[in-house]
Amino acid sequence: MVMYCCLSESELASLLRDDVPAGDLTTESLSIGAAEGTMRFHARMPMMVCGTEEAVALLCLAGADAVVVTPSGVAVEPGVQLLEASGPADALLRGWKVAQTLMEWASGIASSAAAIVAAAAPVAVACTRKNVPGTKAMSVKAVKAGGAIMHRLGLSETLLLFAEHRLFVDEAPAQVVARLHRVQPERKLTVEVATVEEALVWARAGADVLQLEKFTPEQVAACRAGVGAERLSPVLVAAGGIRADNAAAYVVAGADLLATSAPYAAPPRDVQVRFKRN
Repeated sequence: MVMYCCLSESELASLLRDDVPAGDLTTESLSIGAAEGTMRFHARMPMMVCGTEEAVALLCLAGADAVVVTPSGVAVEPGVQLLEASGPADALLRGWKVAQTLMEWASGIASSAAAIVAAAAPVAVACTRKNVPGTKAMSVKAVKAGGAIMHRLGLSETLLLFAEHRLFVDEAPAQVVARLHRVQPERKLTVEVATVEEALVWARAGADVLQLEKFTPEQVAACRAGVGAERLSPVLVAAGGIRADNAAAYVVAGADLLATSAPYAAPPRDVQVRFKRN
């Protein structure tokens, strides 16, 4: 289970300011802000929960008292309570939609990741860095809540050699691999390839990992057979177009890891919010 809040107080405050830049006009006009109430969030559909910790922190920042009932990383059925908040109506109404929307979006990513993980078992699933810019912290949390891992967090910590890099390099593959291993001796080198033939070239050159971009399962199987026949042992990562409905085929084909960005485009999971006047 993923039980930490990954957003800072300033980030949460920014979310609130974006939705309530100058007060809640309706609540203020009705003069109901001081009335006490309770608000409960429930799953309206099956989901892998994510974002309850951030929602609670956000509601507390808005002026309510809130508690997590179901932490991130837990699979639930419709009707399960996720969190509860109480306090003055102005606090509940101020934080309501931001908290709800954040949970629905994050739970959508987590649920999609969980479905791919289940289909790919026992092979691991890694999500790429292609999250919507500005959403990295919550996207990573959602991926982990769904049981997947991160392929890479950004450009700063991994060696991933694309064809776009190779366009500017004049050395032979073996020379490129040797240079990168010499310059970055602690790092494994991943090379993205587009064909089985290209995969074998870079495997022979000494690449540690081959990222098989948009390979079909049949091409992955051919690549596995090719490197095996030459007694080469790079890690084979199937990437591009990996979904819950085709993940198992890539596992059968011989992929060591599946890399996907599909969860980031997943539809939100529906969260129901119920109010009660105290």
